[in-house]
Amino acid sequence: MTIGAISFMASAAAAPKPIEIPNRLYFRIGDVARLTGIPAYVLRYWETEFPQVSPKKSGTNQRLYRRKDVEAVLEIKHLLYEKRFTIEGARGYLQEKKTLARTSPAPAAAGQGQLFGPAPDLIVQLKEELRAILGLLRG
Repeated sequence: MTIGAISFMASAAAAPKPIEIPNRLYFRIGDVARLTGIPAYVLRYWETEFPQVSPKKSGTNQRLYRRKDVEAVLEIKHLLYEKRFTIEGARGYLQEKKTLARTSPAPAAAGQGQLFGPAPDLIVQLKEELRAILGLLRG
């Protein structure tokens, strides 16, 4: 398990308030900047660092973000600004999350498919591992 994942789990109770994304097919970079509070130059930089953010380009080379891109930007913002991940740590966390999503079955309960926050079984596993570490430290 990575250190970044542990720091994310430690304060998972303080999940961010979800931002309502308008029901549109595409968003221009200025729209995404206003929705997320992230400057356009940072969004362009994140495109180079995170494969999850990959807007299409129009015929006039205008970036066109889809809803999944906006959701990815919000998650990256959460990891970098609120959870204090490094870019490398956030990239690794998102990659690990993607790998886990491929290998684990689809969530049955309505609350498990949230944009932010760990799955309950992951919390149980973390608690067990932390208790084992605490036992080693105590003696």
